[in-house]
Amino acid sequence: MVADDVFVDIDGDGDLVAARAEARALAVRLGFSRTDATLIATAISEIARNIIVHVGRGQLAMRPVMEDSRYGLTVVATDDGPGIRDLPAALAEGNAARGGLGLGLPGARRLMDEFHIECGRDRGTTVTMTKWRTRDELERLRERRRGDG
Repeated sequence: MVADDVFVDIDGDGDLVAARAEARALAVRLGFSRTDATLIATAISEIARNIIVHVGRGQLAMRPVMEDSRYGLTVVATDDGPGIRDLPAALAEGNAARGGLGLGLPGARRLMDEFHIECGRDRGTTVTMTKWRTRDELERLRERRRGDG
């Protein structure tokens, strides 16, 4: 299975639709269930909404991660804004950005398996999050037979 990195510039509300669609398509190519593809798309929507509301523009990079026993989808969201002034408060429940789904950073963190934020004053913010799915033995056997793995 081969999947390429996907990049989406975030400049306005219309880009949320593109980001969600690209996330779903990549998740499906990686074999995620429809439910997990929706969770990934929702987390991306919340992070992209934060970029629009607090900075105005940024970029999402979606990258497949392939290991022998699991596949993952890693999302890296970056912006060049002023950083998050109070990160613990931003990660507290009930602190969602205006206009989002009400999940904000804590909701995105809850929806994904791994979640990390790097930010600093005037250095922008980078959110890295990954969702994993376990590969079963039958799937790995099929790949070996095809010569993929």
